Amino acid sequence: VTLSRHPENETMSLASMALSWRKIKHDLKSELTEASLTGAGVSIATGLVMIYLVFSQISEYRTLNSQTTVALDHFSSNNLHPQATEEDLLQINFNVSFPRLSCEYASVDAMNFMGTHDAGLAASVSKIHLDAKGRQLGPHKDRKEKQHSVDEVHEGEQKSLQLTTDSFDSTRRANEVMIVNFYTPWCHWCQKLEPVWEKTAVALQEKFEQGKIGVAKVDCTAEDAESLCTTHGIDAFPTIMVFRAKYDTKDKEHERYHGERTVEAIVAWAETLVKQVNKEIPMSRVVDYDGDGE
Repeated sequence: VTLSRHPENETMSLASMALSWRKIKHDLKSELTEASLTGAGVSIATGLVMIYLVFSQISEYRTLNSQTTVALDHFSSNNLHPQATEEDLLQINFNVSFPRLSCEYASVDAMNFMGTHDAGLAASVSKIHLDAKGRQLGPHKDRKEKQHSVDEVHEGEQKSLQLTTDSFDSTRRANEVMIVNFYTPWCHWCQKLEPVWEKTAVALQEKFEQGKIGVAKVDCTAEDAESLCTTHGIDAFPTIMVFRAKYDTKDKEHERYHGERTVEAIVAWAETLVKQVNKEIPMSRVVDYDGDGE
């Protein structure tokens, strides 16, 4: 077999490769140097994503994370449980402020994981009254149980005034003193107070002439009266408040009645209010700013 080289074929191959490379170089140059809307959009989107990632990392780096750990105490016993051992005790110290929650309704309960055992923490929880700015006023003391009428019956026409947003101010100005029961129809204790309130209205109408004292009520679920309950900060039902035509000027500074919900007790309280307005006894105007009854 005889092998031979053909210089002409080799020269043609080199020329073809050179032409191909020049074509590829020309195409790449146009792709890399010539702008297009698609390329511009991709570049802008990529830049925005990179900026977002950079700021996200910076924000994550500067974010403070808090963690709460509950650890077992290493005391063998305490005053509440003198027989307790290290394995039995769990001590949790906490300090929580609820500016809008009355101390009367605040409680702490601890149950086991089955929900069948109450740890009885109420005796070791201290409550402190705060003012509107969060300053401590003094320790909370549980009030004695009051006697409320639960079986009162009223068998007559309604004597108390049903107020709405439109009629509230005019009725308030027409009476030297006006006591108002803010209630809801579904509330159990509001239902128990209803006959007591009507009997109170009858008793006060018999004692005083018209315009001296008005006995009214507001349904906080009614569309035409709901805003009244919001304006006066009603957050529990029933709530009884007093309004004086001449002496009360600010809507949110009115006394709330925290006495016994009986006809006798409410009538006696109303009589005292009328005597104060008539200057028969000194004016005593105690405003319950934090709404806790103290």
